[in-house]
Amino acid sequence: MDEPEPGRDRTTERFESAIGLAAPFLDLVLAVGERISRLAEPTDYEYYPIRSEEREDESGPDSESGR
Repeated sequence: MDEPEPGRDRTTERFESAIGLAAPFLDLVLAVGERISRLAEPTDYEYYPIRSEEREDESGPDSESGR
């Protein structure tokens, strides 16, 4: 494989350092948003837990072996 161009390396380093510098600020924004969300609506009535594949494989009323 060819060596990347020197300008491309500098650009990549700039983007990576910008993301690294912005990461703590973005983490803070997410944490504050989560707190505000929990204060505004402590119980999320629209939340539906995701079914895992393990639970779907168990025999139950909808499974083939349970019929």
